[in-house]
Amino acid sequence: MDFGKIAVVEGDITRQQVDVIVNAANASLLGGGGVDGAIHRAAGPGLLEECRKLHGCVTGEAKITGGYRLPARYVIHTVGPIWSGQGDGSREDAELASCYRRSLELAVQHAAKTIAFPAISTGAYGFPLRRASDIAIREVSAFLAGNTTLDKVIFVCFGQSAYELYVSLLSSKTGL
Repeated sequence: MDFGKIAVVEGDITRQQVDVIVNAANASLLGGGGVDGAIHRAAGPGLLEECRKLHGCVTGEAKITGGYRLPARYVIHTVGPIWSGQGDGSREDAELASCYRRSLELAVQHAAKTIAFPAISTGAYGFPLRRASDIAIREVSAFLAGNTTLDKVIFVCFGQSAYELYVSLLSSKTGL
């Protein structure tokens, strides 16, 4: 569903025809399960070789590589927080927000016009989907309000329930 500069699709992030796809990576950047593994498999061995030269990434930060065999020109690797379920979650919220901001900043620095995000940290890292979606939408909306270089940000959802949640949240925010 299209919401102007933001869109929501259900599908495979590795097949998105965009300038940049975002990888919900682990700290090593050397591949793993879920989105990370799918991106590494689709991109081919060149991605792993370039990632080895980056020497990992800390939580909340992002690094960029080429897209190799992906339709995307670049892959931005960001390391989301592992949800602890303890305390008020403010540390995890801040780290997740930073993932989105840093990824958007890197995309703009590399002259990207389109970027696709997965639901960072909501798989094996256990971040609650509703909470993560609220943060993602808030950060992307705030960034787009202050930046005119990006034409489209796409939230790529794995599964119908995630898609429906993003659409519902964006519909209530935009009044569509």
